Amino acid sequence: MKIASLPTLAALALISLGGAAAAEIAPAQDAFMERLNALCGQRFEGRVVTTDAADAKFASERLVMHVRDCSPEEVRIPFAVGQDRSRTWVVTKTPTGLRLKHDHRHEDGTTDVLHWYGGDTASAGAAERQAFPVDAESIALFNANDAAVSTTNVWAMEVHPDRMFAYELRRPNRHFRVEFDLSKPITD
Repeated sequence: MKIASLPTLAALALISLGGAAAAEIAPAQDAFMERLNALCGQRFEGRVVTTDAADAKFASERLVMHVRDCSPEEVRIPFAVGQDRSRTWVVTKTPTGLRLKHDHRHEDGTTDVLHWYGGDTASAGAAERQAFPVDAESIALFNANDAAVSTTNVWAMEVHPDRMFAYELRRPNRHFRVEFDLSKPITD
């Protein structure tokens, strides 16, 4: 009979603990995905609630999110800023939590240079709120495209059923937040 070495046993213990941690965080993240899926097929109007001068253009436009293309594993949320429909938020389950990516496209459907950036959850979060610190792939993308200011981004989403959905971006010296009224789905 072969006896496992101490490093092998330590590695197995860490893998075992990692599995336990993943199991502990799943309920809040599953509940968050369920809340997103409950909105599927609906559109909601929002407004910028932060006051940064850089957000004046967004604040002056009609902001509409459309929760669609939903499954227990992934939800796509196109976000229109006035007539600009270039943005889609994509929330996906991963083996270790949730991932938020930003699908940015030009009017003809081709991808923007800054496309598919975002991050993965680093903690369990809550059924109401999940935060997504910038991932290494996005940092490389930002650095390669003169957007280094975004390398410390943390995005967050909140879902408060029948009340409010929020999308938020934070980094040093920057806070952007849009809130959508879930009590009034729009039909136009």
